[in-house]
Amino acid sequence: MSGAVEAKLAELGLSLPDVVPPLAAYQPAVQSGVYVYTAGQLPMVDGKLPVTGKVGAEVTAEEAKELARTCALNALAAVKSVVGDLDRIARVVKVVGFVASASDFTGQPGVLNGASELLGAVLGDKGVHARSAVGVAVLPLDAPVEVEIQVELAHA
Repeated sequence: MSGAVEAKLAELGLSLPDVVPPLAAYQPAVQSGVYVYTAGQLPMVDGKLPVTGKVGAEVTAEEAKELARTCALNALAAVKSVVGDLDRIARVVKVVGFVASASDFTGQPGVLNGASELLGAVLGDKGVHARSAVGVAVLPLDAPVEVEIQVELAHA
């Protein structure tokens, strides 16, 4: 089923990817009441990471920002896998992003803007959220970025 959110994605030249299969013992997303929480989403494209390494070393901040955008798309796919229709999203409540950072890299907020800007472009005011941008030493599979989101659903 495709609704207004997926139409907006298409208008932006984007499509919802397949849900990234879990790398370990967890679900891509779970619903609790009116909230859906996603697992941390890596910037997987067609089952693999397009780039690996630390931001500020092997990966530029600009590349990482694009990867964060991919993470957000993967998170939306995970949400859809649980709720069936992205038009049920009342708002994105929180985004948490992790950036595998070189020791002197301090641009984590700019990197996570890739995810935040994508959510805003796709969901409008419903995409406005609180956020944490955290620099870490390493992420699974040597991914440069990982993003998780929490969304509130409209009451059905």
